[in-house]
Amino acid sequence: MNIFGRSFTSRRAEGSAAPGATGTAVLPDPAGHDPSMAALTGTWMVDPAHSRIGFSVRHAMVTTVRGAFAEYQSRLYFDGDDPSRSSAELVLATASVDTGVEQRDAHVVGRDFLNASQYPRMTFKSTSVELAGDDLYRMHGDLTIKGVARPVVLELTYIGFVTDAFGDERVGFDGTTTINRTDWGLTYQARLAQGGNMVSEKVRLQFDIAAIRTPAGP
Repeated sequence: MNIFGRSFTSRRAEGSAAPGATGTAVLPDPAGHDPSMAALTGTWMVDPAHSRIGFSVRHAMVTTVRGAFAEYQSRLYFDGDDPSRSSAELVLATASVDTGVEQRDAHVVGRDFLNASQYPRMTFKSTSVELAGDDLYRMHGDLTIKGVARPVVLELTYIGFVTDAFGDERVGFDGTTTINRTDWGLTYQARLAQGGNMVSEKVRLQFDIAAIRTPAGP
């Protein structure tokens, strides 16, 4: 597995291709599973230039703080014939959090939250996948933070598939899930003078994934 860097992602209109891409994006049949999805079967790697794995959390009850992980490893397999056989594994470097403010980053990776010095990695490993709609998948898996593993469900939306000008096959998915951070031992809290919590216990995890097919082994 390779370590990839963080970068922001851009969303395109449904069915449109990246600049310089050839061919037409393949979208699922609204009536159900699209047989053409079988062509996507195989292993894929996350394209760091067009992907983002991050989070958002309410701060002081009136604003939202957003951040992303700058370093992570990934292993993805998609089975277009039988989505239930698909799988994913992500390993995130907890010390690589970037919220755009160094002092806040230091607090997030410190002992009050992720405690990166003791728990340098957080992981997600899928346990099952189901087709939930014409372009929607539900990926069940175990999310491990600070040594605590708990089940979560990712809602994954299939964006499309293209072959770019360099001959690389690309597929896009957007995923999200919301967790209660205290379930993983992230219990730090400060109370506001007016009442309420400084940092919400609910955290939205976001997976904006653009993946490139990896060559088949010999």
